[in-house]
Amino acid sequence: MWRALIDYRLKPLKLTQTHWVTLHNISQLPPEQSQIQLAKAIGIEQPSLVRTLDQLEEKKLISRHTCANDRRAKRIKLTEESEPFIKTVDQVINNTRTEILSNISHDELGQLSLLLLKLEKNILRLQNDS
Repeated sequence: MWRALIDYRLKPLKLTQTHWVTLHNISQLPPEQSQIQLAKAIGIEQPSLVRTLDQLEEKKLISRHTCANDRRAKRIKLTEESEPFIKTVDQVINNTRTEILSNISHDELGQLSLLLLKLEKNILRLQNDS
């Protein structure tokens, strides 16, 4: 539901939730991360990321260049054009998040956070047991 709503809200900007997640992670990571590092940060496989990066590069929001130390690796950086664009997208995301959480109390959010942490611990434990 979140993805569909964000896709709908970002449609006027010709972006998707996947584009936003990618741009957001690039902006949060140290400069000029590799595609591999970015894929790990997002939690997806590198081949899945390439199509999104191609689209963002086509929109002139990112640039990629070959790493000097490893010509197989590509470094990613945001373009100057992306900065105001990212601020607009972040505002759409933050406004949407505020609307979604508007009738949920801080106590309820705290309970939800604790429950999600317990679920995460259980999943990690089960993965380690496998």
